[in-house]
Amino acid sequence: MSLATVFPQSVPAQSPAAPALRAVPASPEARGFALYVGLDESKARAAGVSLGEIVEAIKNVIGELAPAAQSYAAVALAPEGVGGRDVDVVRLALQEPSAVARQHPSEVEEEEDELDRAHAGVVIDISRKRLVLDNEPASLTFKEFELLQYLVLREGRTIERAELISSLWSAADGDDVPNERTIDVHVRRLRAKLGRYEDIVRTVRGVGYRFDRHADVSIRHASTPSPDLF
Repeated sequence: MSLATVFPQSVPAQSPAAPALRAVPASPEARGFALYVGLDESKARAAGVSLGEIVEAIKNVIGELAPAAQSYAAVALAPEGVGGRDVDVVRLALQEPSAVARQHPSEVEEEEDELDRAHAGVVIDISRKRLVLDNEPASLTFKEFELLQYLVLREGRTIERAELISSLWSAADGDDVPNERTIDVHVRRLRAKLGRYEDIVRTVRGVGYRFDRHADVSIRHASTPSPDLF
């Protein structure tokens, strides 16, 4: 079985001047996943298989587990003898966001800083654990940012106080586990630091809290998925 049959398109490794990271949608949702496999033809042959056979086997498993699933495979091409772990070379060749960011960290940070300066409003930067209000960083505590992040990652869903307690506090923290009333205190402190944007954290009376996005709110998601999705 030839590679051309299994891989409709081969993707070469990018040069150092590769394009910037693709933008993350404003309201992302899980639509699938990418599995990066580091394995060259010689290692596959040593194992008694080919890359094409491995891809076909994976596709068959997906078809058995979820017949409605759609799949697409692309082989990553890199210069012969390039250093690094096979899987890292593959991720970079296929422009996986976190791999690209590690390759050019200063360029990514400069681009993000420029975006911050250009954005008058709220920037919730989950990837770098920071909140920027009207181009000024807000001094949230670790727990305050965790609380905001938890609500943001579940945008539009009302989160009960009990869920916030069980998800964000544990005995391992070394802090006293709060009750539902002290959750209200934490939210009040967070809102005070949000200033004129405090209403992005809504109170749903008798239930809990919800994050509501405004037009002047920008969210930078980490490259890793939300922990309650996978």
